[in-house]
Amino acid sequence: MNYKKTATEILQAVGGKENIANMTHCATRLRLNLKDESNVDDEKVKQIDGVINVARAAGQYQVLIGLEVPKVYAEFEKAAGGEEAVEDNADSEKSGSVISNIFSAISSIFAPLLPALAGSGILRGILILCVQLGLISEKSGTYTIFYAASMSVFYFLPVLLAFTSAKRFGASPYLSAIIGSALLYPDFIKLMGTHGNGAMTTFMKIPVVLMNYNSTVVPIILSIWVFSYLYKWLDKHVTENLQLVIVPLVSLAVMIPLTVIVIGPLGVYGGEMIAQVVNWAITHSRILAGVLVGGGWSILVSFGIHWAINPIMINNIATVGFDYICPLTFACNFAVIGVTLGVWLKARDLQLRSFSLTGLVTIVLSAIIEPTLFGLLVKNRKIWLAQIIGGAVGGAYLAVMHVATNAFVFGSVTTFPAFIMKNSNNFIQAMIGLTISLVVGAVLAYFFTSRDEKLA
Repeated sequence: MNYKKTATEILQAVGGKENIANMTHCATRLRLNLKDESNVDDEKVKQIDGVINVARAAGQYQVLIGLEVPKVYAEFEKAAGGEEAVEDNADSEKSGSVISNIFSAISSIFAPLLPALAGSGILRGILILCVQLGLISEKSGTYTIFYAASMSVFYFLPVLLAFTSAKRFGASPYLSAIIGSALLYPDFIKLMGTHGNGAMTTFMKIPVVLMNYNSTVVPIILSIWVFSYLYKWLDKHVTENLQLVIVPLVSLAVMIPLTVIVIGPLGVYGGEMIAQVVNWAITHSRILAGVLVGGGWSILVSFGIHWAINPIMINNIATVGFDYICPLTFACNFAVIGVTLGVWLKARDLQLRSFSLTGLVTIVLSAIIEPTLFGLLVKNRKIWLAQIIGGAVGGAYLAVMHVATNAFVFGSVTTFPAFIMKNSNNFIQAMIGLTISLVVGAVLAYFFTSRDEKLA
């Protein structure tokens, strides 16, 4: 694929840089917020070399590229004039409903951090395994260094989210990172003493409820969202010769106290409440949760709105160290693997067999299901149904057996270390549940696929 050519043709097909309000990418998709989607010809975009499919969802025009999307995005960014040229248009973004705007924001904020979160999670799982096997002592310097390497991304999550949130909302990424860093400053944390969350102090005689912000998600995102309005106002009204000093001075003097007094505590309690509601639902109706998430995850992925669930999983991992939702997404992926295997075994068409085998290898190694989802399942609803049933059955088993992950990762063979917990039964039950998803998906796909099935 010629990345530059592909990027240029996509840009032209969606109306040029003048039609782009915001842009980002996830693991497989170029995600664009367009000022006007009505004039974009989907079929023309699909015909571009390197484009697998397109979707209009979550307030975005999504172009499915595959694993090469970061390279295409880099060229697309150059062709569009860079992120800063696009950010100037952020206020003109008209993506419709509030819900679609939220989905779009979540995608933009978390997508850049996924490699760091996944890599750290796998390292953490391997470290736990090494301790259980007696290869590394928890009291050794080796353990401490590896533990810091695997957990720092979670501890400093407010700083990283501040940076990505600023790029999404149009504020200064560096001032935003300082706001996030202030919440983790050692002397500020010491104010809590031994009391922990809920300890009190004052700021200019104003009562302040102190919270521990390391590993939190919601407070800093809310803070930077508010800061973006202040930053844009200052940038507009402060004369250019004073901006270097006045903008950062006012930004930090206003936003850090405002965050610790108002936004932070609301964000912490709000994030905890959302996570508790979701976790309560899983605890009290595990089979239903397993069926809905395991079976329905591919549907959410097809619309690009699965990002709305990811922050809950990340918050669970960051705050309590494990998550029950992530294994259910594994069930979906392994059902897709099973489906590709069933189609490969049944179909005679060489192109379809080759596509199925490629999809199988891709998911096993990288957990990317979109090429198979859009290239095979969406086009054949019976095969998609086989995958949904396989994911639902395996998801129900994983939920009933309380299977959890110690990290936020995507479901593939390479991410199995995320199931390694101090309770060794967790890994065994995970393997059983994923095998169920794979086998059910494969058997049903075999029966639902005709010998003369074609790829297109």
